[in-house]
Amino acid sequence: MLDWRSEYRNLTYEPVDCAEPVRAALLRFLGESGLRFGAFDFAATPEGEWWFLECNPNGQWAWLEHATGLPITSAIADLLENGVTE
Repeated sequence: MLDWRSEYRNLTYEPVDCAEPVRAALLRFLGESGLRFGAFDFAATPEGEWWFLECNPNGQWAWLEHATGLPITSAIADLLENGVTE
């Protein structure tokens, strides 16, 4: 297995779309766990298959927001203030 941290300084990050069946399973996991947020970890094969590793209910994400420019802080704040808007 490749450890993504082995050459940490040379890594780049980009958003990826989550397939609808995976997204539905994640939402079901959150609902059944009573969570409003989870930092999910996956491993992906070269063929594009996703393997669920874990859900961190208070996972680290600020580093990823900085690296990608995604508005993660705002999204979590909105979720906590307003609830799910789907």
